Amino acid sequence: MIVPGAVFGVVGALAAFPLRLAAREVERRHAELRRGVTRRTSHVVFGRALLGKAKSGDAEIERRARAEREADRQLISENGFLRLLGLMKAPDVSSLSRQSLIDQSRLAGDDLDMLSLFDAFEHDGEPYSFRDLILARKYAGLIASGASWGAIVRSVHRSGPVASLTAKSLNLGSQHGRPDAIYLDDGTSELDGQLLFDLGSSEDDTLEELFAEAEMAEEEGRHDDAVALYQRCLAIDPKDAIAAFNRANCLRGAGRIAEAAHDYARAIKLDPGFVEAWFNLAGLMSDEGKVASARRHLQKAIALDKAYADPVFNLARLEFDAGNLAEARRLWVRYLELDAESEWARTAQKGIQFVDLHTACTAG
Repeated sequence: MIVPGAVFGVVGALAAFPLRLAAREVERRHAELRRGVTRRTSHVVFGRALLGKAKSGDAEIERRARAEREADRQLISENGFLRLLGLMKAPDVSSLSRQSLIDQSRLAGDDLDMLSLFDAFEHDGEPYSFRDLILARKYAGLIASGASWGAIVRSVHRSGPVASLTAKSLNLGSQHGRPDAIYLDDGTSELDGQLLFDLGSSEDDTLEELFAEAEMAEEEGRHDDAVALYQRCLAIDPKDAIAAFNRANCLRGAGRIAEAAHDYARAIKLDPGFVEAWFNLAGLMSDEGKVASARRHLQKAIALDKAYADPVFNLARLEFDAGNLAEARRLWVRYLELDAESEWARTAQKGIQFVDLHTACTAG
């Protein structure tokens, strides 16, 4: 069930359903679906096309999934998302817990989680079914033979319904000289992960390709290339606030400040609740010496997301530089309520100590 007000972010393209249609279904339930992830994102859908696009392979996907879990976001597989939308039939009632599946199959918990996230089981999470247990045991055997969870999920979807594999024996190796291929022991079928996706050439697919390419260019520090790619994304979908925001970040990285400010403002216009855009625009204004504007944008970011520590710290520093010591102290105290452990927290503590000492000396 999709709760009104929930914000879904999609990582990687959906392999089985156009994103624009998914967005329409989500909006019909008074929730939001966006490409990418922001602080407002509550649920992250991992599209199966990500399996063929991650720059660093399985390790990069694992890192991304771990980061989203640590941010307390709910991770959802593509099939799980389609079930939430009522676009895919839910499997039969099941009763096995995650731990029970691990204990009975000897499949490592991390592998189970990644296999579930990419729909290598009948269910995408607990409770699991007896058929899922059968599959888990087969996958555990493949992993013990040297396969990775990534190799498995890239292969099993080639065979049709995943549950159909419960009656077949899976083996690692290939009669065609590829040791990482998974095949059926009857010799009738080789499950070739390289042939997993046939996404066609729709506008959705073109946009997903461009967005992924833009993200890669941004990650590699190729700011001008990323700017051009995000612009192409915006030409296809002018309402994409995240593409505008990412483009602004790349423009800023390229030193194109005025253009960056324009695109941050564009992202805010498209999504007034986009707190990171308010925060980054404030940073840009601060760098340009526009203190009043920076203050307003930081205050807006704090109002939008009271648990967002970064704008609180930056506003405290801005007030301190402006000589507003009491307000700086109040903000640093608030920052420490949000973050008491980091290097910035130690800076906030020193700031408070300085203001207290200054106040005491002035009073004396």
